[in-house]
Amino acid sequence: MTDDAPQNPDSGDETGEDPAPDTTVPEDVRTYDRFSKMDGARYERANEFLRDRTYITAREWAIARLCADFRTETGVEMTKIGDHLPELVPFMTDTYTPQAVNQARSAFEGKVRKAGATFLYGAMCDFFTAEDLDDVMYEATEVAKFLLEVEGVDLAFDDELAAEERISSTMREVRTQSAALRHDDLTCPHCGERFEPGETTDEASD
Repeated sequence: MTDDAPQNPDSGDETGEDPAPDTTVPEDVRTYDRFSKMDGARYERANEFLRDRTYITAREWAIARLCADFRTETGVEMTKIGDHLPELVPFMTDTYTPQAVNQARSAFEGKVRKAGATFLYGAMCDFFTAEDLDDVMYEATEVAKFLLEVEGVDLAFDDELAAEERISSTMREVRTQSAALRHDDLTCPHCGERFEPGETTDEASD
């Protein structure tokens, strides 16, 4: 036997067949490829990107995605996520306890709720013009789309345009309705247009 020959070859090496898969790793974990585009990425780099553009950390992003993907009728498989975290997410190098998974999940949810309230107040308080809101929504949409694409979601161009138009339409209606809440005379302070509570932007222009 030569020095570079395997000292303890497995059965796959002897027969020329591929080694049997590790049965200790669940099938859905072995085939999970949501973060395959992140192979070789470091946690620090992913975290820096998210910190510059969102309120969440790379840990919270990854675990929130896993909690959505490993949800069953009885709840989220937190033990499975924590035990196999390094296999599921390339830039996560340590396993987590179920409690740590739940903590990251709760942190993500809390930040999304606070960010949502902050954004909605900004949209409703008349701080932003309609054009400003379009810019804010465009920037937010671009970041969200990028993260989805990193996760392997294939976004068709027509679907992107349709989604952006629906979002813009919704935000225009939010701005119109918030003006009705702020002004007793139901007159827009910018254009002088009058409208009734519950009236949509399209109805007001008829």
